[in-house]
Order: sequence, then structure tokens, then C-alpha cells
Amino acid sequence: MSRTPLVIGGKTIEPDGHYTVDIPVAPMYTHDNLSISVQVISGKRPGPVLFVCAAVHGDEINGVEIIRRLLKDPQLKRLKGTLIAIPIVNVYGFINHTRYLPDGRDLNRSFPGSSRGSLTGRIAHTFMQEIVAHCSHGIDLHTGARHRSNFPQIRANLEDEATLAMTEAFGAPLAIDAPIRDGSLRGAAGDMGVPVLLYESCEALRFDEIYIRAGVKGVLNVMRHLGMLRKSRAKALKKPLISRSTHWLRAPESGILRVLVPLGAEVQAGQIIGFIADPLGTSEVDVVADSAGIVIGRTNLPLVYEGDALFHIAEVDRRRKWEVDAFREDYQPDEHELDPEDLSSAPIAD
Repeated sequence: MSRTPLVIGGKTIEPDGHYTVDIPVAPMYTHDNLSISVQVISGKRPGPVLFVCAAVHGDEINGVEIIRRLLKDPQLKRLKGTLIAIPIVNVYGFINHTRYLPDGRDLNRSFPGSSRGSLTGRIAHTFMQEIVAHCSHGIDLHTGARHRSNFPQIRANLEDEATLAMTEAFGAPLAIDAPIRDGSLRGAAGDMGVPVLLYESCEALRFDEIYIRAGVKGVLNVMRHLGMLRKSRAKALKKPLISRSTHWLRAPESGILRVLVPLGAEVQAGQIIGFIADPLGTSEVDVVADSAGIVIGRTNLPLVYEGDALFHIAEVDRRRKWEVDAFREDYQPDEHELDPEDLSSAPIAD
């Protein structure tokens, strides 16, 4: 594979280098300038160009920590190809703890954007031209919304062979064959021939140690699959359980919700998985699973109105055994991992 020079944010990326590039975006009305900060690591030898990004939604921060740990991994010293890491895409939303940009738009519904559009459209256009246009593959890190958690999962177009192979390499326990949404990053990147995985885990404005560890390992696994890192001698990864249909179970009444099943739980049709009561406890109504599947998302807010989304259930192939406990055990941190000389790499306490 021949190597053509990358130019990102006006900076030429040479082989065997580590660069910090600040890509200017539209200034704020206070005349302060903001930039999207990018870390670029280029190997001595040519190879794939992979982007890994987080905080496209500004309050989805679990991926920011995944990228921080990824950039510290010593395996990157033997990188083949180029890694482009963007910890915070939506800088405006990140600063203000919000999903959206100041113009009220959702960045992940605004790709590929326009150089003459709104603030959100201009950021989307800049990201496509400065990042995606240079890449061969991508991984987009997301979380659930506020007060809503997601179990670790890959969302991708599994009909595409290259994307399916990346999904299987990542090693997440579950993969959703998710349709492309208009204006999404993975949709716009796919139109440019760049396959993109979307890794979902955790809740907005929160960290989860197990889900972070799974994310870091997943990105490294994809890099091995692409030939960017040396193959591991570890046992072969199990292929994810694949779901082609998901739905939200909604509140039958308003009241105070008590949840009876955790994220990742396997549920059966007709199973009571929660109940809703009034504050005085004079009335209660069961929340009943309407189909068998895996709980891949749920609300964390006990106060619900009738019709609110409570549990996100993925229907799966019943021939496969669901091994959620094994997944948690694989990524549970050990006490010996606490290095007093390098506390920045210590597991996050519960």
C-alpha cells in the first residue's frame, strides 16, 4: 500500500510521527476561537488510516476516556498505517454539558454538512473534509442519553462485508444491524466508501470502567484486524450476538418506576421486569416484557410519565447462549492493576 502525504488542518503528517493538530471551527460570538483537537500517530510503514472519535454528542463522554487510554497504549509504537484520534468532536456541547450545538441542531443528523450552512453544518463539513476524507475506516464512540444507559453494543451496517468483519473483530458482546440514519456520520462516511462502526456504552456525562475497558480493547482488536498492529496470541474472540430488530418498552402509566432487571439481562415474553407505583403506594402496575430478548438500554430515572421509554430490548437468535456474566468478568479490573507510579492508568472506582 503506497503512502500519500496526509495534510490535516494545514499540517503535513510525515511517517513515524506523533502530531497534535488543532482544526479551527467557526468562532463563538464572543470572538473566542474554538478548535477541534486531533492526535495523529503515523507509523513507519504505510497501512490503513483509521479515525476514532468521541463526543459527537457533547455530553457523551465515555468515549473521551476510551481515546485517552488508547493513545497511551504502548502497542502504538509499532503502528502500521495512521491513527487519527478525535476525543471531542462537538467542542461546544462538551463545554456546556449538552448533546447539541448552540444553534440547537444535532451534529449526528447534520453530516455531510456544508461550508455555507449553519454552525452545525459547518462543523460537520469540516470534519468530513479534514478527517473522514483521509481515512479508510472509522470508529465512532457514543453513549446513551441523559438518565439513560446503554449496554455495550456495536451498531453498524452488517450487510457490508468490511463493516461486518470489523464488528466481529471488535469483540463487543452484541451487535445491532442498524439502518443508516439520514445525516449520521456513519452514513456520510459510508457514502465516501469509509466503513464506520458505532460503539454504544454507558450514559451521558458518566464513566463506566468495564465499558471503557471493553471499548479500548475493541478498538485495538479492530486495529489488529486491519493489520495496523501485530496479531494477538490470545484466544480467538467470540463473535457477537447479532440483533436485527430492537424496540422500546414504554411506561403503561405515570408514576415511580422500580426496575427489576439490570442492563444486559436476558428477558422472556411475559416476564415482569419492573413496576410503576404512585408515591403513596396505593396503586401499582407491572411493566411486562412483550417479547424475549436482551435489555440493551434502560432509563435510570425513576420518575416516569405514561409513554416514556423504559427498556430497550434487542431480539436475538435464540440458538446462541447469552454469556453476559463472562463478559463482565473478562473486563472486571483486578487489584494488582493499581500502579501507584501511574495513577492516571488506574481503574475508575465505582
